[in-house]
Amino acid sequence: MSALRPTYNKPGTAPGIRALAARDGGARLSVFDFRSDGFQEESNISLARCADFFASVNVTWVHVQGTPDLGTLRSLGEAYSLHPLAIEDVANLGQRPKLESFDQQLFVALNWPRSGADGVTPTQVSLFLGATYVVSFCPGTDDPFEPIRERIRTEPPGRIRERGAHFLFYALIDLVIDQGFPALDLLSSELESLEEKILEDPNPACLAAIHNTKRTLIVLRKSLWPQREVINSLLREEHGLIDAATLPYFRDCYDHAVQVLDLIESYREMASSLQDLYLTGISNRMNEVMKVLTIMSSIFIPLSFLAGLYGMNFDSEASPWNMPELRAYYGYPIFLLALVAIGVVMVWLFKRRRWI
Repeated sequence: MSALRPTYNKPGTAPGIRALAARDGGARLSVFDFRSDGFQEESNISLARCADFFASVNVTWVHVQGTPDLGTLRSLGEAYSLHPLAIEDVANLGQRPKLESFDQQLFVALNWPRSGADGVTPTQVSLFLGATYVVSFCPGTDDPFEPIRERIRTEPPGRIRERGAHFLFYALIDLVIDQGFPALDLLSSELESLEEKILEDPNPACLAAIHNTKRTLIVLRKSLWPQREVINSLLREEHGLIDAATLPYFRDCYDHAVQVLDLIESYREMASSLQDLYLTGISNRMNEVMKVLTIMSSIFIPLSFLAGLYGMNFDSEASPWNMPELRAYYGYPIFLLALVAIGVVMVWLFKRRRWI
């Protein structure tokens, strides 16, 4: 279960960014610099070009997609006074969702349930909120935040551009939370398909699929459960960076987080029920096989007895008690007809008693 194993520094190393190992990089930087009456967007820019927006008087959203190198982390950390312990959490993936409050800054680590060819896997998303900026980090090549960019582009002036950085911060968190619904829809479809297969033809492949789904649900529960507490902390604790008018939106976000967890628990119960259904199907199939074999044995037991009895071949001339039927002209066909009649009568009795 690699999704449950966080990366970490060697025990005994100093905390912060200095403890990070060298990285090859490969990250893409994008910037949204906006105000209520306009915006400027630049994608796949260099760190030098990104530095031109560090001192912007507008609201600035810097997004880092992929694995940033140490130079990028240091530059962003110095430009926006990002706490070194938070930067360390950004670099060491697999963190438990959490909220950290620093001087004039909030740091949130969340898990995005990413749906892909390999199923549903949690991916860490890190967000920093300042008075006039948001800095976000997402590893990998899939960017979950394109819908937010589209809203900024096409909703002039829009609530994000009107309300500033704290509402953008909410919108990003809300998107990560809501990504749980399509991921769970995918798992729901898998469970429904498994149920049909089990009812039609339970086989070991179905059992393996059930175990994989249960494992995915366990990983999702572990990674998404703490996110409810993150949103709850944003609601309960006073943060000067979040406007009171935005708190109702965070309450709605909290409600979505609870719904996602409820669905996870429901699907876990469904997966357990499917496992019971599989075992019941296998047991019923075995019972049917044993039933057929038992009926066949029951029919052939008296036939075998008669065949064995008349197979002893005692000489009828030595004694009148030694199977006089052996001398009968139609003895053999009569014997066969008797066997058939006995078999038919037994089948009729079994059906009458509804055994078959």
